[in-house]
Amino acid sequence: MISPETKRREKEHIMISVRKSSERGHFDHGWLNTYHTFSFAGYYDEKHMGLGALRVINEDRVQPARGFPTHPHRDMEIITYVIEGALEHKDNMGNGSVIRPGDVQRMTAGTGITHSEYNNSATELVHFFQIWIIPETNGLTPGYEQTSFSSEEKQGVFRLIASRDGRDRSVTIHRDVNFYAALLDADQEIIYNVPPERRVWVQVVCGKVLFNDYLLEAGDGAAVSDEELLSISAEEAAEILLFDLD
Repeated sequence: MISPETKRREKEHIMISVRKSSERGHFDHGWLNTYHTFSFAGYYDEKHMGLGALRVINEDRVQPARGFPTHPHRDMEIITYVIEGALEHKDNMGNGSVIRPGDVQRMTAGTGITHSEYNNSATELVHFFQIWIIPETNGLTPGYEQTSFSSEEKQGVFRLIASRDGRDRSVTIHRDVNFYAALLDADQEIIYNVPPERRVWVQVVCGKVLFNDYLLEAGDGAAVSDEELLSISAEEAAEILLFDLD
């Protein structure tokens, strides 16, 4: 007979699916060292095509004075979150900026944009996440937004950094997605109450956390469904991204 504890853990395994960092797609091009949580470009895995509207989570490290030359996008919400270093952005909408840690950039590709991204430093690496979210409709007017959030705003709490309605200074995305960032000290715990009928993706940027009894380290992620409460406790200082998805 299967014990209640075994049944509970089997059910929990279905609700939380861990994606280890080492299992991601990985390419080292010399100037670019990149990890793909979901299928992207030359990496394809039919079991990892995204989670709902969350289509891409790429973790990129670009060498000094190197980068992505001008290239096109369309019909996608693109969010860039820099971990260390500085990323220079230019696009055909006339935007030019440097994105640094704490900054959040959103581009609505819509009917079509072109842009370039380069490491702004001649000596230091730039490390960042680029996230793609599928918009509710195609053919949107291209747009751009960038804002900044201090470390204090993210310390010990889930700080909203992107949302459909742009509330609380978050950048606006054309999808019912709430995107949060959090910084945790060692032994600090935060709780996230999942709204009914929502799915969640948790991504560990750095550090080590205990996530609903699963140990997650830098680069690890987890998909969550049919779970009401998420507990994240830091085994060591950590940075976390959380996506609450329709």
